[in-house]
Amino acid sequence: MTNRVLHLLACAAPPVRYVDRAIRAARAGGWEVCLGMTPTAADWLADRLAELATLTGHPVRVEHRAPGAHDGWPSADVTAVTPATLNTVNAVALGLTPTWVAAHACEALGKRRPLIVMPCVNSAYASHPQFDRSVATLRATGARVLLGPPDGFVPNPPGQGRPESYPWHLALAAAEAMS
Repeated sequence: MTNRVLHLLACAAPPVRYVDRAIRAARAGGWEVCLGMTPTAADWLADRLAELATLTGHPVRVEHRAPGAHDGWPSADVTAVTPATLNTVNAVALGLTPTWVAAHACEALGKRRPLIVMPCVNSAYASHPQFDRSVATLRATGARVLLGPPDGFVPNPPGQGRPESYPWHLALAAAEAMS
C-alpha cells in the first residue's frame, strides 16, 4: 500500500490520450493516483474513463461536487496539472475557475500545497504575452512550472507535436522531489 497521494489533473491537450502511462509510472513509483480531467479531456477519453478509474482505484473527477458531498479522494501530497493547456495555465494564474481542474489547482495554491504545472502548448500559444505573465505569476506563488529545458516541456511549432513522447516523467520527478 502506498502512502503518498498524487492528484493528477489533465487538460485537453493531445498527450492526454496517453495519461494511463503517467498513472502506471506514478503507481510503479509508489504513488496513489487520483485523476481529474477537464470536461473536454474527459470527452476525448469518454470510452476509457471506466478503465482509468479502475487503474487509479478512484473515480475520475470532472465536475464540481455538490456542497458537502465527499469526492472519494484522499488528500493530495502533490497536485500536478499536466498536460496543462494555455487556457488552464492562464485561468489558474488569474484565479479563475471555469473548470473543476482549474478550481482544484487554485485551491491547492490557496492552501499552499505543492503544485506542479507542466504546460503542453505549441510555440504560437507560448508566445502569447499573457502566457509568460501567467507562468511568472504561478512561479511567484510557489508553484513548480515545468517549462523549457532541461526539466520542462519545450513548446513545438504548431502541428509538429509528438503527444506520445510528452515528458510525463518530468512531472513525476518533480512530484518525487516535492513529496
